[in-house]
Amino acid sequence: MQGAVQLNILQFSLVYLLLIIVLAIMKKSKINQSKFLIIASLRMTVQLVLAGLILTYIFKNPHPVFVAIYIIAMVAFSIKRVLNKNKGLNSKFKWAVSISLAGSGIFILSYFVIVVVGKSIFNPQYTIPLAGMIMGNSMTGVTLGLKTFNENIRSERGKIDTLLNLGATPKKVLLPYVNNAIETALLPTMNSMVGMGIVSLPGMMTGQILSGTLPTTAILYQISIMIAICTSVCLTIFCTLHFGYKTLYNSRNQIHF
Repeated sequence: MQGAVQLNILQFSLVYLLLIIVLAIMKKSKINQSKFLIIASLRMTVQLVLAGLILTYIFKNPHPVFVAIYIIAMVAFSIKRVLNKNKGLNSKFKWAVSISLAGSGIFILSYFVIVVVGKSIFNPQYTIPLAGMIMGNSMTGVTLGLKTFNENIRSERGKIDTLLNLGATPKKVLLPYVNNAIETALLPTMNSMVGMGIVSLPGMMTGQILSGTLPTTAILYQISIMIAICTSVCLTIFCTLHFGYKTLYNSRNQIHF
């Protein structure tokens, strides 16, 4: 198999013409998000170009410090992104989010790179791309889980107050909302797993095949990383909510939203 075709600037630029279709549909559907689409596209381009330059330097000059800094920056951005999307959390809940996201992501990443792949955690070729997939999906899962949990407990505040007045403990009242949020956060990942190989060829596998990797090898990596992602999402949202929901009530069983 040959490696991926090298795109020149002209070929690369042609892909932006596809956005005209999106803009036309937005206009036809009266969706006022054209400016956001353009900004998002430009921001994505700039960020990925910068990431490409940084990664090129790191790959040419592999050093544990560079890998550690990159991973720390990735984790910090993920935490910041989740907290920005959930600004109503109390300080203890925010700590639960931060520790769960960082701890679960790094644990799963370390297990995958060291145990499954058999490489050093400071190997940039494996650690950085895999960290991106694991942390990115965990970030999305936690954001979705927290959004579901917060919206549900706020929309059913009356029901929750009634149950508390009848003598139910905050733990018994809130746990069903925790479990529902965990299920909601996991569904996108599980749905993606169900459709892989039939409905879609996932990004990691496609990239490996384009680079010349044998499809059988790419398949094994894709299966492995999807299981790692599913575990990371599940562990992160479980720890976040099980530690976080306990910060919503005090020793007198009073709930503070």
